[in-house]
Amino acid sequence: MPDPIVILGAGQAGVALAAKLRALGYADGLILVGAEAVPPYQRPPLSKKYVSGELEVERLLIRPRDWYAEQRVELRLNARATAIAPAAHEVAFADGSTQRYAKLALTTGARPRRLPDTIGGALPGVLAIRDLADADVLAPELQPGRNLLVVGGGYIGLEAAAVAASKGLRVTVLEAADRILQRVAAAETSVYFRDLHQRRGVTIREAGALERLEAEAGRVAVAVLKDGTRMKTDLVVVGIGVAPDDDLARVAGLLVENGIMVDGQCCTSDPDIFAAGDCANFPWRGARTRLESVQNAVEQAEHAAAAMLGAVEAYAPVPWFWSDQYDVKLQIAGLNRGYDQVVVRAGKRPGSQSVWYYRQGGLIAVDAMNDALAYAFGKKALESGKTIPPAVAADPAADLKAALA
Repeated sequence: MPDPIVILGAGQAGVALAAKLRALGYADGLILVGAEAVPPYQRPPLSKKYVSGELEVERLLIRPRDWYAEQRVELRLNARATAIAPAAHEVAFADGSTQRYAKLALTTGARPRRLPDTIGGALPGVLAIRDLADADVLAPELQPGRNLLVVGGGYIGLEAAAVAASKGLRVTVLEAADRILQRVAAAETSVYFRDLHQRRGVTIREAGALERLEAEAGRVAVAVLKDGTRMKTDLVVVGIGVAPDDDLARVAGLLVENGIMVDGQCCTSDPDIFAAGDCANFPWRGARTRLESVQNAVEQAEHAAAAMLGAVEAYAPVPWFWSDQYDVKLQIAGLNRGYDQVVVRAGKRPGSQSVWYYRQGGLIAVDAMNDALAYAFGKKALESGKTIPPAVAADPAADLKAALA
């Protein structure tokens, strides 16, 4: 029997890669390895519907439990890979076992950045949200009337703030930058979400750096800011971004820089090792890019599967993302990297709005808040290589469909 294809990382990318290999006719051995005890599940709902109690574990699963046997995918759970030996085509595991491979795919994702232990990051009551275990710890902590400090005003932090505020907690969001969402969105989008949260009773503290966390009775109780402010808190959620989980690749001698470096076919510096998803750094429109989204995890993994079987087309996605906060659905199409102009379009419904990003007059991205039509037309323009002129995008009476035609 030939050696199997082995996939390390049982998240969205890993499952998508396995499914695509079978869909493309790959019939030999296929092993999907996950470090957790549960079958592969969706992560985006963890900080929203799961911690709020709206979703149970079974509804989080990416595929039904019996899908893996039906597709002849050997699912190894509770298995932690510790080393890759590229020359031997072999993976070593924490239990002492090894597994040979014909080709290897790394879909290891990303891990949350945490506060340093030296400032109280390891205190009980200081939590991050990345996996099911994190969410299971957080959910019972969200009790009405408690004080929650969210460190980090990005989308993960704001989503956690929205869930907590909706459950009756007193929430403060602490953002070290001058404004929330500064790294990922224009000021106009930041203003929209700042107002949204403040209307729901959330305190937003921008340009507020954390000095340290202090404990009382063995648990976090006080946050001390750089300016000397002391804040009482019962719970801290850390949402300061993620780092690519590329340790295995680095130790194996693969090229690593802000993720596992891959080419347009998702191949690493070793011709028999591929990577996809949050851990992969790939060439896109003249720059190295690492995307953290379900869309990219699935589409890049499917592209990697085809490349493992011989396809040569370069991966060229139109990125899209989403975030749910209270009753607002944010949909993002494109990547706003390098924008030099922003226009705001009022939506037809109260509270709906879109923010359009341009570079040298060409549309590169759109943020749509409760405005599915603006998102759809913006995404269609990006997919077709067309643009919607800034003057048209800014005019709520202008016909976006006609502009595309």
